Amino acid sequence: MNLTKVSYLAAPALMGAYGVVRLMGGQHGPGFGWTFGHSLMLAGLVLFAWVIAGLRRLAPPGLAANALAAIGAVGLVATCVQFGIDIVVGLLSEDAAAKHHYSERIQGVPGLTPLVYTVVPVFFYVGVLGLLVLLATARARIAPWWAPVLILAGTATVAADLDYIPESAVLFLLGLAPFAFQNRNVMTTG
Repeated sequence: MNLTKVSYLAAPALMGAYGVVRLMGGQHGPGFGWTFGHSLMLAGLVLFAWVIAGLRRLAPPGLAANALAAIGAVGLVATCVQFGIDIVVGLLSEDAAAKHHYSERIQGVPGLTPLVYTVVPVFFYVGVLGLLVLLATARARIAPWWAPVLILAGTATVAADLDYIPESAVLFLLGLAPFAFQNRNVMTTG
């Protein structure tokens, strides 16, 4: 099984599933909706590690591709930590007030908010978008020109309002789908 090819489709699909659960009432937590939705997103984020690695392997060799992959990976780790914290807070909380209390205490730790909630997670989007730009502008035209455009639109959509996570996920899915069906050699498991 080629986990990278599956990840190009499954990672944004899980992101979209999280967005749907969130819209169905899972965004306030705690409870099953909160935990289930955040678990879906965390699983999607883990799969984005294979997306970043696969895009890096397809990119022309060089410092730019390595730097963008590293930037994306750092942002991805920060985002995974964010969702991990949110899951634990949800599991420890008996009601919304307790969840709010725990969240405030955690986010009050100096430096944690920019590290895992506001600044560093943006690196994930920058890395993925940058890699796609490299792939779309490479001599071999490894990515269609519209792939980075769709990823940029998806990023802007979710940045505008978290209620648009499902729409953003569709844009990510469409932007990454061509890689799921390419015959190029990409990172596999095993």
